Amino acid sequence: MSSLVARDALVEAVERALKLGKRRRFKQSVDLIVTLKDVDIKSPEGRLREVVFLPHKPRKEAKICVVAEGDMALKARELGLPVYGRADLQEMRQNRKLAKKVAQECDWVLIRVDLMGLAGGVLGPALGPRGKAPTPVPPNADIAELAERYKRAVWVRTRNQPQVMCRVGTEDMPPEEIAENIEAVLNAIINRLGRQKIGRILVKKTMGIPVEVRL
Repeated sequence: MSSLVARDALVEAVERALKLGKRRRFKQSVDLIVTLKDVDIKSPEGRLREVVFLPHKPRKEAKICVVAEGDMALKARELGLPVYGRADLQEMRQNRKLAKKVAQECDWVLIRVDLMGLAGGVLGPALGPRGKAPTPVPPNADIAELAERYKRAVWVRTRNQPQVMCRVGTEDMPPEEIAENIEAVLNAIINRLGRQKIGRILVKKTMGIPVEVRL
């Protein structure tokens, strides 16, 4: 990990964030907010859009959906994953509400690469406004391994402001694991933009109070 942030400082901030705020009837996520300085998010150099695979899977799992045919579809169904085939995509093309439902319910949509053209045209317009994207996978990919991997995945990206915000855990995870997840996100930002572009780092529960990490 970069010397930008000490591990104990991250753990301390996470522990404080977990203690602050009222308890809720649902399991709250733990969010990381990183403000950036001297970054033009409209320029290619300042635009950040990367998938980061966290070392520790949040205990509120992302929902993985699969668009495939044949063996991959069969294996995905055996795993209990929602599966959509060519016929489903054709139906969604006629009924956009079905495509929007998939985009609303699925966090990641893994698409066998030979169906990417059709699926991208049908699901892309529904996924885009929600900050999601179709993810192509090779025909011979191990869908069980991929699904588990994407349960640990988060988007690290800038949108309309020079900042990154993403989920790094859930409130029932050990602070040390959340801290390691934060390190993975910070490393991705630093590798892309440089550590001098990091402004403030804050941690908060979904409905909690932001806690600043001391640098």
